[in-house]
Amino acid sequence: MSLTRPIRRVGSVFIDASYEIGGAARLLVRIFRRLVPPDLDIPELRRCLLRMGYRSLSIMIATAFVVGIILVIQAFVFVDRYGLRSQLGWGAGFTTIRELGPVLLALMFSGRVGAYTAAELGTMEVTEQVDGLRCLAIDPISYLVVPRFVAMVISLVALTIIGNTVALLSASVMGDIMMDVDQHTFWSNLFAMLTPWDYATSIIKAALFGAIIAVTSCHYGLTTTGGAPGVGRSVNNAVVSSAVAIFVVDYLSTFVMG
Repeated sequence: MSLTRPIRRVGSVFIDASYEIGGAARLLVRIFRRLVPPDLDIPELRRCLLRMGYRSLSIMIATAFVVGIILVIQAFVFVDRYGLRSQLGWGAGFTTIRELGPVLLALMFSGRVGAYTAAELGTMEVTEQVDGLRCLAIDPISYLVVPRFVAMVISLVALTIIGNTVALLSASVMGDIMMDVDQHTFWSNLFAMLTPWDYATSIIKAALFGAIIAVTSCHYGLTTTGGAPGVGRSVNNAVVSSAVAIFVVDYLSTFVMG
């Protein structure tokens, strides 16, 4: 009895995870079918871009600014010990653009936009508004999901580019203050050492993370049951699942893209 209970728990977790992954994959296929050729509500797309992209700009800039400062503070000991102050631009740029920027901004985006989307769609599902759209011959995927998917991918890519720039600006200023690394040395070293592929990698990761957050939040939102408590569970599951998927995809994409 003591042996079968843990096995059952592991099996139950595996089955639940497989169910959710399969549901999200099925939703992704349905999204792609409506993107080729494009079948989405343009006014809804504009509203989503405004709400998800523009209104997230301030919190993303604040996050990126702090990331740049923390990066220099953490690097100060090692850079100063080994006399590599001239390499601060490359170290800060590589870490921020390739890894730290896309991942941290995606997690922040998931907590703000992904949670909101899961709650919004979950509320529409439990109040039967989604069924109402079907009764009016309106496809919920084309009207609700596809605009949010496109808006999240575009918004996160744009916010990542802006966030990386802000993080590097704050890192250069902090490097000048803490390590006496002048701006010219910082930026010339950064542009000399980084390649176009480094910048492309950051954009690709941001697009992948945006797609993950969109599919996960929409999937949990549209499968919500149980009224208001169910909406809360969907929001929690969407944020946690998005975070786990972001880390997994970040590892795989880094392994593949180098």
